[in-house]
Amino acid sequence: MTAKNDKKTIKAWAMFDWANSAYNLVITSTIFPAYYTAITTTQINGMVNDKVNFFGLRFVNTALSNYALAVAYLIIAIITPLLTATADYRGNKRLFMKVFTWIGALACCGLYFFKIDTLELGIILFAIAAIGYCGGIVFNNSYLPDIATPDQQDSVSAKGFAYGYIGSVILQIICFVFVLKPDLFGITDASFPARLSFLLVGIWWVGFAYIPFTVLPKSSPNYSKVLKTKAASGYDELRKVWKQLGEMPVLKTFLLAYFFYAMGVQTIMLVAANFGEKILHLGTSKLIATILIIQLVAIFGAYFMSRLSQIFGNIKVLMFVVLIWIATCVVAYFIQNEFQFYGLAAVVGLIMGGIQSLSRSTFSKYLPENTPDTASFFSFYDVTEKLAIVAGLFSFGFIEELTSNMRNSALTLGVFFIIGFIVLFVVLKKEKNIKLA
Repeated sequence: MTAKNDKKTIKAWAMFDWANSAYNLVITSTIFPAYYTAITTTQINGMVNDKVNFFGLRFVNTALSNYALAVAYLIIAIITPLLTATADYRGNKRLFMKVFTWIGALACCGLYFFKIDTLELGIILFAIAAIGYCGGIVFNNSYLPDIATPDQQDSVSAKGFAYGYIGSVILQIICFVFVLKPDLFGITDASFPARLSFLLVGIWWVGFAYIPFTVLPKSSPNYSKVLKTKAASGYDELRKVWKQLGEMPVLKTFLLAYFFYAMGVQTIMLVAANFGEKILHLGTSKLIATILIIQLVAIFGAYFMSRLSQIFGNIKVLMFVVLIWIATCVVAYFIQNEFQFYGLAAVVGLIMGGIQSLSRSTFSKYLPENTPDTASFFSFYDVTEKLAIVAGLFSFGFIEELTSNMRNSALTLGVFFIIGFIVLFVVLKKEKNIKLA
């Protein structure tokens, strides 16, 4: 059993973000989207053709990648409850973190073989890598109340995101060198630097993940041996959490708000690179530089939002950040050049890390002290997020295919943020009423 607020344990926990955030940056945010868009876009008689065939079906290339991610997130939303129930009762969260890490890392390594003539394989591995990434996160998140007391959870959560941004930027710079200066290494195949990057992500991911695997406890410090003999369905656990939420009106309303604004936040993070490449034609080098700006600013953003929350409270800060996200969606609709994109990227970076970190710690702080089944509660949180991403990605891709304009998709995301803001206001009211009671 590990004592809470132990510095070694917290650093090891944060290293999991360091390890898997390389996937988030290289695969979902920079090199893969640029590479994918480039190899699936052709010129026919001076006209741009962005349609691809996937197992005989025809899609807009970026819509297909969004649909693939949506399916991946839907799968993880379905299977996670079963796995987290097992993790709670058997006390093997760490084992599941290992399994999902290997699944994601091997899928990234497999993307080394992705070319236009292996489109189906590439899309499938792209989706599998997302499943590995998401699967590991839910178990890592569930360690937060186990390793830190409520008063430390904001800063510990921010530390995890900061480690993730730093680690991913380091690997991104390494990949950046291969992409921009292939001649320095005698590389003549134009596709090789990107495919090598995918391979490096897989190696980095599984390699650094073994630091937390070595240090983190096998099970929650609140784990009870009596529970180990029980065999319960993960879906029963979700129903149990749902019933418990009935007695936690603030937490329940917060989850509703989170569902709506997460639809916007997570979708923007996943499609930003495609937007920059397809709408503004930034090219791989400018796109990578832009995302690096976002990542570096996000390090400051995560800590800055943590400090603001201590002054104004979590919900007020989240409301402020959601307002900025609404403005971001409107600006994205009208954006015309790369410099405007850079400015918008800096703003997104500042609020991206903050809203993720603060949302995770807010949920954790609303949990009752010494909750024994933290993995089940975080499973509910994770399922909420994944279903939000499925809805967001599907909406984004569908609107693009319907209107043939990704700008319309970006503007629509603003509606989700507006709903999220309204529900956060309700959370604030309920929180005040409870304090006055």
